[in-house]
Amino acid sequence: MKYRSMILLLALAATPVTVLAGSNVTDPDAPRALQGDGPVTVAWTDPAGFSDLRYSGNRWEAEKGDWVAELARHLQKSAAKRLPEGARMEVTITDIQRAGRYEPWHGADRDHVRILRDNYPPMIELQFKLTTADGQVLAEGQRKLRDTAYLQRSSGLDSDNLRHEKRMIDDWVRKELKAG
Repeated sequence: MKYRSMILLLALAATPVTVLAGSNVTDPDAPRALQGDGPVTVAWTDPAGFSDLRYSGNRWEAEKGDWVAELARHLQKSAAKRLPEGARMEVTITDIQRAGRYEPWHGADRDHVRILRDNYPPMIELQFKLTTADGQVLAEGQRKLRDTAYLQRSSGLDSDNLRHEKRMIDDWVRKELKAG
């Protein structure tokens, strides 16, 4: 059985990987804002400086995919549902640390696995501005979202890799945009 596992790992390692254009969050040609003219605009700073890449334990694995844009789309959708009539919101994400870290010291066959532990909580830093239809500022500022109890709140049934970050965004939107 041990040899079958090793053969499978070697076969997987030899399989060519196709990387699609734009599948890397640090791609200099990737957009840094969501398109659209809705009531919520979301932009982000260069993900190359995000904590998730700097402290991930495997920067190359951490920069794969479009997880920054996916979190931005979730934030946009969540906030749009709760905005007061005619209000607008501008958000700039300045830092993201996704839940968990890569622990490459477990071996080459696990260096691409994100390990969830209490001491690796998700965090998002952002700046926002909430205005009325006529431009009057209702609220603005910087926020540092962090969910240190993310593992206790996990149901284990959700297979979304960004479930902890999305729940944290939803919690912030509920608090920031209390139903009036």
